[in-house]
This record gives sequence, C-alpha cells and structure tokens, in this order.
Amino acid sequence: MRAMRESADLVVLGAGPSGLAAAWRAALRGLSVVVLERAGHVGGLSASFEVAGVRVDHGSHRLHPATPPRLLADLRGLLGDDLQTRPRNGRLRIAGRFVGFPLRAGELARSLPPGLLAGVARDAATAPLRGGRHADTYAGTLRASLGPALYDALYAPYAVKLWGLPGEEIDGDQARRRVTADSPWKIARRILRGRPDGQGKIFHYPRRGFGQIVEALAEAATAAGAEIRLGAACTRIEPAEESVTLHTSRGSGTGNSGTSPGSASPGATPTGAGGEAADGRIEAGRVFSTIPMPALARLVEPGPPAGVVEAAGRLRFRAMVLVYAVHEGGRWTPYDAHYLPGPETPVTRISEPANYRTGAADPADRTVLCFEIPCAAGDDLWTAEDFSGLIHETLAASGLPPVNLAEVAVRRVPHVYPVYETGYAAHLAGLDAWAGTVPGVTTFGRLGLFAHDNTHHAMAMGYDAVDSLTDADTGTGTGTGTGWDTAAWRAARARFAEHVVED
Repeated sequence: MRAMRESADLVVLGAGPSGLAAAWRAALRGLSVVVLERAGHVGGLSASFEVAGVRVDHGSHRLHPATPPRLLADLRGLLGDDLQTRPRNGRLRIAGRFVGFPLRAGELARSLPPGLLAGVARDAATAPLRGGRHADTYAGTLRASLGPALYDALYAPYAVKLWGLPGEEIDGDQARRRVTADSPWKIARRILRGRPDGQGKIFHYPRRGFGQIVEALAEAATAAGAEIRLGAACTRIEPAEESVTLHTSRGSGTGNSGTSPGSASPGATPTGAGGEAADGRIEAGRVFSTIPMPALARLVEPGPPAGVVEAAGRLRFRAMVLVYAVHEGGRWTPYDAHYLPGPETPVTRISEPANYRTGAADPADRTVLCFEIPCAAGDDLWTAEDFSGLIHETLAASGLPPVNLAEVAVRRVPHVYPVYETGYAAHLAGLDAWAGTVPGVTTFGRLGLFAHDNTHHAMAMGYDAVDSLTDADTGTGTGTGTGWDTAAWRAARARFAEHVVED
C-alpha cells in the first residue's frame, strides 16, 4: 500500500494543552494545521475519563490564579460558566500531623510539634551563618535557605518519593523550580513570617473535570480548521530548509502513556478509519513538537551527533501509577486533596475529584479517590497488579478514614516528572542546542523542554510559538506563512525559564 502524501502549513506533534493551544491559535491565523496524537484521546495527562460513573483526572490538576489574564479570558470564552472558581480545601501531613492547606501560620504554630518549631526557629536565627557557599544540589540549596529542621522533616523524604533520589543527588534547579511555588514547598516562609499567605486560596476547575479544558481547546481548534488525528504516530522526521517531511502511521490508539483512552472531544476526529491508508507522508512548512525531547531526537533523520544521543539517554522522567479507589457510601472526606510527604507510604497525594467541583452529575452513593504513586517504569510498583492492600495500609498509616472499597482502577504513566539529577543541565543543554538547529522544527511544552510546568505555562508556550510564526515571504507576521521570528522565540524561551510550578 502506497503512503498518502499531503501538505500542511503546520504539523503539531502531541495533543496536550501546549499542542492544542498552538493548533487553535495557528488555525485562527488561517494556517492549515494537522495535529498528530499517538493516543486515542486528546489531552495527555490533562485528560479526564470516567471511573464508576465519576469523572476523574490523571492525578490532581487545577487551573491556578497565576494563569495569565489573556489565557484565562480565552478559557472562560470556551467554557463559560463551566469554568468554576473554587476554594482550596486540602491537608498536608507533616511530623505525623495534618495541617490545613492552604497553610495558615497560626494553625501551623498550634499544630506542629514543639521540637520541630524550635528547630525552625533555631535555623531562622542562624540563617545568616548559612548564607555562604553550599553545594548546588536540592539538599544543599534547601538546607542553606530553609535550615536542616524543615528540610529533614519535609523536603528530604518528599524528594525521594517524587524523584527517586536523595536530595544530595538532585540538582539545585529542582529546588528553585519547586520551592518558591505556592505549595507545600512554602511551609518555611509561612512559619517564619508568622502571617497568613493570601495566595493559593482559590483555583479554577471545570464542572466536568480538568479534561474539559483540553476538550474545549480541541473543539475550538477543529472549528477553526485544524485537523486532529488520534491514534496517529510520527515515525520519522526529515528536515530541510524549505519544508519538513513527516512519516506517519496509525497506532493502536493507546498512546505512549500507558493510560486507557479517555473520551475524545467531539472535535477530535480520528483518521485512518473506514479502510484508509495506515501510513502517510506530510510535507509541513513547520513542525511544533511537544513530545519528549529525547523522543524527538530519535525521530529526526539524520539524527544528532553521538554525544547528543548519549546525553539524551541520560535524561530521565519519573513515572507514576495512578490508583483509583471507588468508595461506596457517598463522599469520603470534605477535602479536595491530602498531601503525604512522609516515608511511611509511597503515595504522595490522595485527591477526591468530586470535591474539586460543584453542580456536576456525580453519583451520591459513591466517590472515587486517586492515589498518586511516583515510581520507575518497570519497578515493583509499576508492575504490581493488586493495590487494594496498599490503599488500606496507606490510609491506616496516615491516620485517614478507611474506605469501603468497591472497585480499583489503575493507570500507568511513564513520563510525569523530569528528574533533575546532578549533571542533568549539561546533558539537556547539548540536546536543546541540537534541537535548536533542526530546520523547521520547534520543541516546547513540559515534555518538549524537559520542564516542570503547569497547564497555564504549557498553553502560554503554545501561544508564544504561534506568535513567533511570520509570513515566509515578507517576515512581517501578517500573513499565513510559516517563517520564524528567531528573536521573538528567544525572548519567549527566556520567559519559560522563569516558570515556577504552582501546586
């Protein structure tokens, strides 16, 4: 069977938030856009699906108040009243006790053990003595800035759980990307300042689950003229100065995430059905890649130099098993999420999606809890088949209410957290520098830049990528060509480097 040949102004690899945002904005500009998504649904980790009649997410997701006004206005335009503003109501377990999250300084002072509070106070008093040189590691950075007491109580065990490494083997960038976020990482500042933090008390969330965001983006992109192909993989990329040739094939529709397909949006139309050719070629004016950067390096021909290939092989993502426990008897607790940084369980967070929203058609007689378990793809947690015992053990060890367990569903996701192991920056720099030399190909997004980012960050990247497109003939940016404004993209990349994760 001969491969079909076609052309497009822009091909987007990946139908996550960054890819869909870019596809929508580019289609609005009049470009012909094709999105290739290997999975059978749009959204990637931002997708939602049903378990026991309850819409759930791939872990805990929120749209944060830090979302730029332009993006938030666009999402409100797409979702209308379905985009709800909700109060945060979580809990964090520290030193064997739960405290409310968002954090309140007064509650912290009353709830934490006197020994820990004394240690924090002591570390605050000696902070000027720690202001000198220290190892540029996660452990060194946080011990110097926050002190040993809080680091040992919270950050050290959480690092091992999230990234699978002790803090001494994690680059200091990990702390800089996470500790300044409005999350449990800010505990120290709130204790030491002794005042409530006004940030992080609300979030935005769609009535039908977080995946409603990507579904709305997919519908908008399709309505603007973009074509979204599900179960379609890119197998080879051949860049040239005038165009980029992509070889494609239809996959099984399950994607590379290992997750079960969710409900595709009405606007996301799978191709290849009805006996159409399974393989094809697309001549693209430009390619936007949001797939993992190491995967991009494997697709491009001719490939990168041997040193770059070696560097790409040293970049790792932390995997995650998502265990969904169906609890019979109504809501489990009034809280939206419980954070569990301690070593007594491999679970880092338990969320109850029904508590993230209001007015949804959630059943009254049951709820679903999502247990997040970071791991390494292929290890014992990844390959485990029965998680019911771990569910009960985690709740008992954490002092949480038991569940009336009716059903368990499991999703496995291999690419969740980039691991900033010491030395990662040199490996990433070489790979990123090479990617910047590939004609007609631009990489961005959380996976595409090996970055810790939120959904609003990912969408902003997609917007900035489209804003960097210019008319291929005049370079004015007023046409529908696929020329490239290098200076604009360089400025956008500098902004991306300032992104800090909101939890």
